Amino acid sequence: MKPAPFAYERPGDLTAALSMLAASSGAAKIIAGGQSLGPMLNLRLVQPELIIDISGLAELKRAEISGGELVLGALVTHADIEDGRTADVTRGAMRGVAANIAYRAVRNRGTIGGSLSHADPAADWISALAALGARVTLRSLAGARTLPVEAFVVGALESALRDGEIVEAVRVPARSTASHWGYAKSCRKTGEFAHAIGAVLIDPAAASARIVIGAIDTTPIVITDAAELFGGRITAGYKQRFDVRIADAVLVKAGIDDAAQRHIHVSVLRRAVQEAAA
Repeated sequence: MKPAPFAYERPGDLTAALSMLAASSGAAKIIAGGQSLGPMLNLRLVQPELIIDISGLAELKRAEISGGELVLGALVTHADIEDGRTADVTRGAMRGVAANIAYRAVRNRGTIGGSLSHADPAADWISALAALGARVTLRSLAGARTLPVEAFVVGALESALRDGEIVEAVRVPARSTASHWGYAKSCRKTGEFAHAIGAVLIDPAAASARIVIGAIDTTPIVITDAAELFGGRITAGYKQRFDVRIADAVLVKAGIDDAAQRHIHVSVLRRAVQEAAA
C-alpha cells in the first residue's frame, strides 16, 4: 500500500514551519526522521493534506547545557546521543538508552522529538526521560510552554500537543553524583518495541527515587514517592528491600488485570533496580 496523495513543503526556518502548520488547520503532519510517520503514511493510518519536512531546521538541532540542564533540540537523533555527539548530564544514562533503541538504521534517522511526539507507550524515551525528570518545550506561533514528560504523554499515541504546536526541545536535569540509574526492558526480539519497561533513578543519600513502569497500554506509571516499594524507606540497601508485592499492587491499581503481564512488568522493574544497585 502507498500513501494517499499529499502536498509537501520544506520550510527554511522554524517560523516558516510554524506558519505552515498554523495555516493547515490540523490537516498537516510534521516529518523529521520519518521512522514512525513513514509506515503510518504507507498503511494510510494517517492521511494528511500536507507534509511539513522540518529535517533541515538548524534551530532544532542544538545540544547545549544551559542553567544546569541539557537542552536537546527536537531533531537530535538517537545516534547523536549514542555516539556522544551531544553533551551528557546524565552520566551515561541517556547514552545507554539510545544505544538500545531499535536498529542502527533507525537510530541514525529517528529523533528524540519525533519519538516523544509519536507518544507510543512502548518507546524508550518516554519512560527513560520521565524517570530522569525531563521536561519538553512546545513551540507555536503564539509562544512556548514547557511540560514534564509525564504530563506531555496523555495516552497511547496521544500527546498534549495543541494544533499549531511542535516539540522544540527536551530539557534534562543533571543527574547527581550520588544517584543510581537502572533501565531494563523486555522485547520479543532485538530491535522490536518493548512490551515491558522499567526505569529507576534512585538517590539513597537523599532517600528519593523516581520509578517508571512503561510499555503499558496507556501512559507510563510514574512514581515519585516510591518509599513503599522499598519497605517504607529508601536506603543504601534498596535492592534487597524492593517489594515485588507492592509493585504488583501498583499494576493492579493501574488496571492491568492479567497476572502474567503483571509478572513480566514486575520482573523487568526488578532488573532495573538491580542494575541501579550494581
